[in-house]
Amino acid sequence: MPAIKYRTGQNQRLLYQIVSKFAVSTTVGCVMKFASSVSIKDYDYFLPEDCIAKYPLPQRDASRLLIYREGKISEDIYKHISRHLPANALLLFNDTKVIEARLFFQKPSGGIIEIFCLEPHRMYRSIADAMAQKNQVLWNCLIGGASKWKRGQILEKQILSETKKILLQAHYAEKLTDTFTIRFTWDDMNLSFAGLLHLTGAVPLPPYINRKAETTDNERYQTIYAREDGSVAAPTAGLHFTENIFDSLNKKNIRKDFVTLHVGAGTFKPVTRESVSDHDMHAEYLQVTAKTIQHILQNLNGTIIPVGTTSLRTVESLYWLGVKIIRQPAISEDDLLLSQWEAYNLEKENIQASDALEALLSWLNKNKRETLFSKTQLLIMPGYTPKIAHALITNFHQPKSTLLLLVAALTGEDWKKIYGYALKEKFRFLSYGDGSLLWIRK
Repeated sequence: MPAIKYRTGQNQRLLYQIVSKFAVSTTVGCVMKFASSVSIKDYDYFLPEDCIAKYPLPQRDASRLLIYREGKISEDIYKHISRHLPANALLLFNDTKVIEARLFFQKPSGGIIEIFCLEPHRMYRSIADAMAQKNQVLWNCLIGGASKWKRGQILEKQILSETKKILLQAHYAEKLTDTFTIRFTWDDMNLSFAGLLHLTGAVPLPPYINRKAETTDNERYQTIYAREDGSVAAPTAGLHFTENIFDSLNKKNIRKDFVTLHVGAGTFKPVTRESVSDHDMHAEYLQVTAKTIQHILQNLNGTIIPVGTTSLRTVESLYWLGVKIIRQPAISEDDLLLSQWEAYNLEKENIQASDALEALLSWLNKNKRETLFSKTQLLIMPGYTPKIAHALITNFHQPKSTLLLLVAALTGEDWKKIYGYALKEKFRFLSYGDGSLLWIRK
């Protein structure tokens, strides 16, 4: 093979691109080979129907708490969680707010069409932007009874507000692979889409609860600190926290901060393929302020504990987005996203968490941004090494789910011991159930 002569900077850049593409394709192949070795049948267990909590307990902080550390299991209740956390720890909560995402329209013939608002159209920079739209908005949705909705037919619904009637219309815009794009219009220029959903939508309880939403769900299927509209599922680990718990955390100087990851319906999507490599992880919107990133950076040498799998995925995604910036300092906001397997491709960079977060802060400052808006598909599975988190507070998850894969990534084969104990001791499972404090197995 003849030697390559570096005659110009252009030749050098071309060679770099060729080598980089070869390296990336080789790494992707290795990652997919590794992922294909993870079989979902190894992350299955029998969950009796009577173990699934259909309603929350009367008191949020009365739920049971399983504590797992260094292979040992103990238990308490959430009210006493501060006893099991070190002083000066940093807890990171997901402050997303569940929206009333289910809309029901009655056709002139009397038939009911249900529209489930999943996520905004890609034209919007963030969920916050889409939720703030007035008069009209584009949204990607699931449709119950889609075959009964004739193309060209406009669905209409009269909404009664305190002062007047509002006409809401749903227009079929586009058929996507698994969803539909719907254009909603309404005749109140002062009412945002978030406000509209609050007036007429219904809370989307998880399918495994298997009952209609009730008035109490409007409060209980929401954390007490929820503030950023956008989720179609609650960050359920946070449902147990109360002002009394926050007071007890303050007494130990255990600090709290907030990230936002808007939970999509894909969080309930089971892994149906035998190999995890064939599963399509759902992408979710995240937003984190520069101030919070700075707070995380300052606590890297302490104890950082995400509350919920969504908080963990957000915090870990921050690390990988910082790594991407180190590799591509001029990366655009549109490209600063994290795909499903990208973290495993970037693993070889071996970059310190502090360097990654500092790069992220510098990028925000250079681009005059106070808040990072991005999307993540990060799938955390066995073989993943957390870069920022030291423990996780979480509920008990469904068999064969990406959430159970995440738990197994942190606890190794001990996930079987943890779940076996919880089942034997009659813990309450899933969204309205009990929870756990899991320290990452070294």
